[in-house]
Amino acid sequence: MKNINALLMGALISAATLTAQAEGKWITLFDGKKVTGLRGYGQKDFPDGGWKVENGTIKTIPRGKGGKPRDLATDMSFTDFEFECEWKVSPGGNSGIMYRVLEQKKPAYVTGPELQVLDDERHPDGKIRFPLRTAGSLYELIGKGMKDKPYNKAGEWNKVRIVFKKNNVQHWLNGAKIVEYTWGSDEIKALIQKSKFKTWEGFMQQPQGHIVIQHHGEEVWYRAIRVRKL
Repeated sequence: MKNINALLMGALISAATLTAQAEGKWITLFDGKKVTGLRGYGQKDFPDGGWKVENGTIKTIPRGKGGKPRDLATDMSFTDFEFECEWKVSPGGNSGIMYRVLEQKKPAYVTGPELQVLDDERHPDGKIRFPLRTAGSLYELIGKGMKDKPYNKAGEWNKVRIVFKKNNVQHWLNGAKIVEYTWGSDEIKALIQKSKFKTWEGFMQQPQGHIVIQHHGEEVWYRAIRVRKL
C-alpha cells in the first residue's frame, strides 16, 4: 500500500509540474535584488565588469566609466514566449532586447531581431532612417506606429512586452501594442532584403533561441524582468 501511495503521489507531482509548464508559469529573471537565469552572452557567469545591481535595478557600467560591454542572455532558449521588463536610458542612451538568438561567437544581433531601447530625442538612431530605429521598433525593419506611441523620455521608466506565439510577434510599450508581424512571412522576408540584414546568415531564421539584453556602451537601467513560455 505504501508503494502504491508513493507512486500515486509521484504521479500527482509530475502532473502538477506538467500543468505548470503548460500554463506558462512566470520566471523572474531579476526581482530587484537577485539575478536568476541571466548570464553573459557567450559566458557561463554573470558579467560583473559590465553590469551591476543598484537601487533595485540592474544597470550597465558604461564604457566611459570603465565598463566592459557584454550582453546578457537567458540561460533558457524559447520558441513561443512572453517577456516583459521596465527600462530607463541615460541621455543619449541605447540598448535593445533581442530574441530567438543563436548563441555563437558572433554578436547576438547577427541572428536575433531587436526591440529597440533608445533615447529617441538625443541618440542619432532616433533620426537615422526614422522611425525604424526608434524605441520599441523592430529595429531597421518595422517602425510603423512609432509617432504616436506612449513613450517616456530619457531618465523615465518605460515598460515593454514581447509576445511571440505561433509566429505572431507583438511589441508593446507602456500598455500599447506598437508593432505586430508574422515571423517568417513574405512581408518580413521582403523587409530584410531591403535592409542591412540581407547578407547576414541566419538572421531571423532560428526556430528557437535566447533572449538577450544588449550592452551598447551607454548607461541603461532595467528592472522587473520576467519571462514565461507560451
